[in-house]
Amino acid sequence: MTTPGDVSIVKYMLNHGDGDDPGTRLDAVFRALSDASRRTIVERLVRGPASVGTLAAPLQMSLPAVLQHLAVLETAGIVQSQKIGRVRTCSLVPGALTGPTAWLAAQRLPAERRLDRLGDHLTTTRPAPQEQS
Repeated sequence: MTTPGDVSIVKYMLNHGDGDDPGTRLDAVFRALSDASRRTIVERLVRGPASVGTLAAPLQMSLPAVLQHLAVLETAGIVQSQKIGRVRTCSLVPGALTGPTAWLAAQRLPAERRLDRLGDHLTTTRPAPQEQS
């Protein structure tokens, strides 16, 4: 039984399929890259593996917060890490960004073609310059 003032909130989530679905993986990558701090981490890892301390240095947050961001990137399959002694080193997963890159390219090409056609149309239908008297 609930007493007056007790509030319970239930949030229902849609079922997004299993983790092997390409759309689900794409969603996870875009969700992970939606945060500026995680993009900063990925930008650093493009240059090569780095320790968590190195990744945390330019970020204005605690080390536990950086570890949470790294966990999101690992869950999305973008980053992998290994611990040797007391040092955890992170690196990009080879090919992890291939799927999102291909998806973005597929979206970009039709738009570019439409713009090219518009440019061609404007070039061929340009009115003749009027003579000044």
